[in-house]
Amino acid sequence: MKILIAMSGGIDSSVIAYLLKEQGHKLVGVRFLLWNDPLAPAEAQILSNKCCDAQSAARAKHISEELDFPLHTIDLSEKFKREVVDYYLEGCKKGITPNPCVVCNKVVRFEALLDLLEDFDCEKLATGHFARIEERPDYFALLQGVDEEKDQSYFLYRLTQEHLSKLIFPLGETKKSEVYELAKKFNIPLNAERYRESQNLCFFPEKEPTEFLKRYLDDSMKEGEIVKRDGTKVGTHKGLPLYTIGQRRIGVGGLASPLEVVEKDIEGNRLIVDDQNTEFVNKVCVRDLSFINAVPDDNKPITCECMTRSLSKKKAGRFLFNGGKGDKGVKREKGEFIFSEPQSPQAEGQSLVLYEGNEVIGGGIIV
Repeated sequence: MKILIAMSGGIDSSVIAYLLKEQGHKLVGVRFLLWNDPLAPAEAQILSNKCCDAQSAARAKHISEELDFPLHTIDLSEKFKREVVDYYLEGCKKGITPNPCVVCNKVVRFEALLDLLEDFDCEKLATGHFARIEERPDYFALLQGVDEEKDQSYFLYRLTQEHLSKLIFPLGETKKSEVYELAKKFNIPLNAERYRESQNLCFFPEKEPTEFLKRYLDDSMKEGEIVKRDGTKVGTHKGLPLYTIGQRRIGVGGLASPLEVVEKDIEGNRLIVDDQNTEFVNKVCVRDLSFINAVPDDNKPITCECMTRSLSKKKAGRFLFNGGKGDKGVKREKGEFIFSEPQSPQAEGQSLVLYEGNEVIGGGIIV
């Protein structure tokens, strides 16, 4: 089979290249040029996008030459800036906690890669995601990867049946520890600097987004008061975009009990906090719904579980949405997840992903 393979230059894509070649497949490699932050410090420009820096490019080139398959470079920097970076910045400016990786996976990476299948006369697309695809009698199911600590199914809930029918995830049945063993088998260097793992937020060189947000959202990064529900001032925040609902490490000490973020007062530039484990909600609303398979009937609540953060513990409950039965992959505007047990407030802008067992049903954006 002729397979298009996404080559980031990381350890996972390097290993799947060797695996697929060992299985006798013919490979065509593709790597992306994504957006580089022009305002990043000069000394950090080489790492201004962690997914496609010069070192990553060299690693991908080395693997393709070692295994004798062509490697093509596609410039998606403008689309990445428009669809991912601007989405993230706009969300932070509004005071929500956006999840740009979900948008990037579907709108930028998978759509661009799948569009290239015909161009390179390939039958399937392979990526290094830790998730599984199972062909059922009447649809393709998206399942969690067997490595629970590395599972990436949460980020893939917006994929459609058309996407899944053309995808393969060679590492879905593999644990990360086994990936390292395979790397040793294939003599792939394991030096952390040369083969670092993929990063979630790749579009700034720093480990944390603080300096990046200062460069682009200076007006929103002003210091302000941290206050409790009763108005008592307990500290000073460093800019509202740096905090998210439910966050517990907020840099305030010396109090009788630990605090967590419960609200953002954008107009007053105040961070509202309260004692931990004092605020609970029974349900959460979501928008921009997307379902992997057939859209459920709105008159029949779905008993399932949800995940509101990648690798977080699943929460049991029921999902209801507005709209009738639809075709595969049809989106609905909004719905709500009713928790079986009260939960801490959820961060607006994050994705809520629905699961039946280890199968992804769909999901939406928390409002």
